[in-house]
Amino acid sequence: MGKLSDILSSNGDGDDIRDLWNDAEVADEFGTLPPDEYIARIVSGELATSRKNSTPHFKLTFKVLEGDYRDRQFWYDIWLTEAALPMAKRDLAKLGITELEQLEQPLPKGIRSRVQLALRRDDDGNEFNRVVRFEAIGIDEPEPDDFAPKDGEAVKPSDAEKSADSDLRREPPF
Repeated sequence: MGKLSDILSSNGDGDDIRDLWNDAEVADEFGTLPPDEYIARIVSGELATSRKNSTPHFKLTFKVLEGDYRDRQFWYDIWLTEAALPMAKRDLAKLGITELEQLEQPLPKGIRSRVQLALRRDDDGNEFNRVVRFEAIGIDEPEPDDFAPKDGEAVKPSDAEKSADSDLRREPPF
């Protein structure tokens, strides 16, 4: 394990970091969001399994776009179990996912959604947000990428990009 003085002096910003540390206010803890309707962007969707039972699901990450809670994130697990498949198919269809294999492909970027959040309490008294429902309402223009090719620059697609143009491409239904 390195020493703090070695790490801070390696980039020459040691004094700046110390000053910033001394002047910085302690951040508030992030708690749950209040129950309400939010306009949010889906920033990711990925296959996962629950920690406790290894139950498969597709986890959506939302980022609030407006209001007092702008930039806060919340999550929605779409469970892939026999009992939950009717609801999973309903919710995934909102994102243009109609075939199970499409879950392995990236979601379109910038999906804007209207999301109704509720507050729930588990058996231990812990509060958490629960997505009651969501509706995809459009696609936002992507934010500029500083590393993207400039206008007129040709880019040769990689093998991975070529395979992404397969039949599993999905078009959101909005």
